[in-house]
Amino acid sequence: MSHPTTSVRIRRALTAALLSCALLAGATACGSGGGSGTVTRSQDDDVSVAVAAFAEAEGAAAAADVQAAAAEPSPSTSAERQKFAKTRFVANAGLAAGATYQWIVKPYQAGKFKKGAKGRTFALVKAGLAGAFAYNRLKAAINNAKGDPLLSKAVAPLTSGIESLKGLGSKLRKGDANDADISNFQNVIGGVKGAGQSAGAPVEDQVPSLSQLRG
Repeated sequence: MSHPTTSVRIRRALTAALLSCALLAGATACGSGGGSGTVTRSQDDDVSVAVAAFAEAEGAAAAADVQAAAAEPSPSTSAERQKFAKTRFVANAGLAAGATYQWIVKPYQAGKFKKGAKGRTFALVKAGLAGAFAYNRLKAAINNAKGDPLLSKAVAPLTSGIESLKGLGSKLRKGDANDADISNFQNVIGGVKGAGQSAGAPVEDQVPSLSQLRG
């Protein structure tokens, strides 16, 4: 029986976000009609839909993580275990870095999170998902690093920094993130990349493609 991969986890999370966007767009269209019997959704209703999508995506992602971990093969030799650890570290850290830049740093710098900005609600939903996703992938990467002594030593000082990201997904979703929060994400990602580079496990941003989202 096959198990969900990281791409499936991403697809579930972003599908929830895209569904939220579709619902919000539909609600706006309904509210603009002038005919009798038209139901107008309030902004609070729109945000409630977005929040529900966020929560559902987080739950699906956590379940996928458990199944994916159970499906991982078990290398037999020490050299194989170290190589496998580095491969998994690079994959998870790369996804965290890609999600952080694409859905948090980039839109923040473009002013997408500011009140009144066009598409703000959807941008915040995606940022919230990306924040939770990045935190989970970074935690997985730190766990992967334990399989390689040099890599494990390199990432050890980063544990507290990664833990500081735990609640930022929710903060981003609510539109409460500030410059310090965004810098925190960037600093942690930079630290993880530096640790990987020093231990022979260079990390590159990996942003999920549309084909990955489709599964």
